Amino acid sequence: MKKMIETLFIVTFMLVGMICVTACSDKLDVQQVYEFDLATLPVQTTIVKGEEAEIRCQLVRSGEYQDTKYFIRYFQPTGKGELRMEDGTVLLPNDLYPLPEETFRLYYKSLDTDQQKIDIYILDSFGQVVQKSFAFNNEEEDEKEDTE
Repeated sequence: MKKMIETLFIVTFMLVGMICVTACSDKLDVQQVYEFDLATLPVQTTIVKGEEAEIRCQLVRSGEYQDTKYFIRYFQPTGKGELRMEDGTVLLPNDLYPLPEETFRLYYKSLDTDQQKIDIYILDSFGQVVQKSFAFNNEEEDEKEDTE
């Protein structure tokens, strides 16, 4: 009887040990992909040909993975204009540019007298995309002076 209890104890101890060893994993579960959004301060909606509108932007991330890279591109479905970054880089439509900082400024210069719209896309290195649109109505110089 004593030998049977010892054998049962050893078998139970070995089963518990095997369960503990197989339940553990030496692989870390590192999350790399986090949702993000682009926050902007209010942007003017009227613009005169030749005038610049400032767009202040900040990436808002739900988490941070150090190796994540962010990129910007834009498309202009209506009107004509020029978008540049604060370092002076003029962005070409549909070309992809790296974003060096989480907080940045864009400057849109109107080159048209019609209504203008730009779509800004922020992409991360994992394929996630956030899109923001900005519309600018043309304001003639005479109208601007009359309202002041």
